[in-house]
Amino acid sequence: MRADAERNRQRIIAAAQEVFAQRGLEVTLDDIAHHAGVGVGTVYRRFANREELVEAIFDTEIQRVIEVAEEALAHEDPWAGLVHFFTTAGQDFAEDRGLREVLLVGTHGKNRVAAARNRLSPVGAVIERAQRHGSLRDDIEASDVPLIQIMLGAATQFTRAVSPGLWQRYLTLILDGLRASREAPTPLPHRALSQAEFDRTAP
Repeated sequence: MRADAERNRQRIIAAAQEVFAQRGLEVTLDDIAHHAGVGVGTVYRRFANREELVEAIFDTEIQRVIEVAEEALAHEDPWAGLVHFFTTAGQDFAEDRGLREVLLVGTHGKNRVAAARNRLSPVGAVIERAQRHGSLRDDIEASDVPLIQIMLGAATQFTRAVSPGLWQRYLTLILDGLRASREAPTPLPHRALSQAEFDRTAP
């Protein structure tokens, strides 16, 4: 029975990850139970409420952000490390709506997320290292990072159905603005939306 219970728990977590990624955190435990193929009573026996389920899932997701920052710190070139961090984290946020909401908005799993944010010191280290190197403008603060991610997340959410890779265009523009100096603008990796495409993004 204990083995069955653990299998059900992992099945519920896997289903919740998929549903949160696609639809965000405002789904119900009924939605998750349906996606997992179990009864909602089974979900409630493992998790008293949605908050507990969010916390169980996103602790590992926060660890992923930390790992990306540590990968950035391992780059020989501090600017390349900074670009790696923003690009990899941007891809994660683009693909996972639930991750964006829990880390950037912070309205779910508050206790766990607040504690996890205290573990995000490697992100600040990425910023400080690039500034000491002289490649990142010296008026950037670690607190700018989540706001930049919020901007990219908003662009992703707004254009997901029309042009899901468009966030890379705006990340390139942001990185050019973050750089202390450059000889010329960086070529943009993604074209802008046409007017017709932009009109399709309207709510």
